Amino acid sequence: MPLMGSLYVGASGLQTGQNALNTTAHNLSNIDTKGYTRQQVQQSSKSYLTLSIDVNSVNNKQVGLGVTYSRAKQVRDYFLDKTYRRESGRSMFYEVSTEVMEEVESQLGELHGEAFQGTMSDFWTAIQELTKDPASSVTQGLLVQRASELVQRAGAIYSGLSSYQDNLNQQIIQQVDKINKYGKQLLILNDQISAIEAGGIEKANDMRDARNQILDELAELTDMTWKEDMYGRVSVQIEGVDFVKGGNCFEMGLDIDPTNGFVTPFWPQNASYRTLANGTREYIIDGAEVFDLDREISSELNTDIGGLKAMLHARGDHRADYTDIENDYDSISQSVVMNVQAEFDQMIHHMVTKINDILAKAAGVVTGDLTLADGTVLKDASYCEVDEDGYMRQADGSPIQMFSKITTDAYRKVTGQDGKEYWVYNEEDAAVPDSLYTLKNLQVNPELMQKPSMLGFRLKDGSEDKATADALKDAFTEEAYTLNPNVKKKTTFIDYYTDLVSQIANSAYAFRDIYVNQQDTVESVDNARQQVVGVSSDEELSNMIRFQNAYNASSRYINVISEMLEHIISTLGV
Repeated sequence: MPLMGSLYVGASGLQTGQNALNTTAHNLSNIDTKGYTRQQVQQSSKSYLTLSIDVNSVNNKQVGLGVTYSRAKQVRDYFLDKTYRRESGRSMFYEVSTEVMEEVESQLGELHGEAFQGTMSDFWTAIQELTKDPASSVTQGLLVQRASELVQRAGAIYSGLSSYQDNLNQQIIQQVDKINKYGKQLLILNDQISAIEAGGIEKANDMRDARNQILDELAELTDMTWKEDMYGRVSVQIEGVDFVKGGNCFEMGLDIDPTNGFVTPFWPQNASYRTLANGTREYIIDGAEVFDLDREISSELNTDIGGLKAMLHARGDHRADYTDIENDYDSISQSVVMNVQAEFDQMIHHMVTKINDILAKAAGVVTGDLTLADGTVLKDASYCEVDEDGYMRQADGSPIQMFSKITTDAYRKVTGQDGKEYWVYNEEDAAVPDSLYTLKNLQVNPELMQKPSMLGFRLKDGSEDKATADALKDAFTEEAYTLNPNVKKKTTFIDYYTDLVSQIANSAYAFRDIYVNQQDTVESVDNARQQVVGVSSDEELSNMIRFQNAYNASSRYINVISEMLEHIISTLGV
């Protein structure tokens, strides 16, 4: 090879060595950068110059033109990425579930603050004191006071759970906005990566790192899958539905429940709609929801992946009460907050209606058919005659209730076929929320709050009504209640609350245990992944020495060629 050509060989070594050193320095400078993938230098020989072709020889006569820096390759393992993203999504699901359980425990005051157990015990103690001296205004006043504290504290807990649902609802909105934002960023990065790599020489590695970081974040929020095409573009599916594909990002929409403001993520492209007069679309999201929340939560079915799904499960779709347990428990059983709301409300419902029934019985309320003046027959009605001077009656002659509804009356006045006036109990109707004795619609009788002595507990003959007082006590010790249809054990009111707290504690422990194990799994997979994608300072420093030596060797080679040329020129010049 001519000496001048040899200079080009040395120059290629210098250039390649410098590029390799730059790549190594880039790795070292990003050793602590989150999401960075180490870049591996790949070198190759330049095309050979063919001087002559000899068919009788093993090889043609060729001259090498040096080395070239072919590319800086990203070192990643697809299977480790897939495993890491799947397990990190599952870990986030149980992390959210654990946080929700801790918040529920906090609302009940079982972790810190005033536990509701104390309020229950105070009310039970007041009933026990009443049985000792039923006619005492002191014990009657204490009973009403403790009843008021019970309703206020129970209402505060229910309100706290409802507020937490609103908090989760806001988090869901934020997470959906974040997911849509990630989708738009993926589109931009896809275009940039495709444009840079179109020539087939340069690799947009830093942009690929940014894209992989977004995919990691998406994997924590949802059950997502991804695929890269031959042009370097990534397509993403969430819950099996296209999210980013080609040049489009199919953003999630949010359907808002007008009754409570709860949002439901859905796919607008899969939903039907009608256009309103103002030009806006009203979507019908049935079948277009992003998440199928009716499916059983199971690792085997991979339905326990993604923090967003965990939030939706925990929040539920409405504010639950005791009627959800009686009518359709399966619809709330997988929602932590709704399940606790319903079971807690059921306990209070049973308690207040049982106490009211005992007082109604003392007031002479009976159950049977009642024929009204217009001939209408009320089947199995609870009623009593109007008696303004009767026992356990209010000033209007209606039976005294310890607990009353805020929005509607417990009794209505009717005229019977016999011409007498009666108070008829307004039965509860799940289709009419205002008719229910729920924590959303409950208070202690305002008249009783002002005048607890209305209870009297003294019969018309002047004797104490110990039978009614004992009935109140027996109500608390009767084992007649269950948490939900799946629990067969019957409990008392006190044990009911204890069982409720134990159920929450056991669920919290289970979620926490799964979360801890899942964290270990994610950490193990991430460590394996970091061994592939992570930057090792020792390895990079070793490469730096190697590339520096290669650079120095190329430099010395050029110096030798330069000296030879100088010698030849000088000699010829002489």
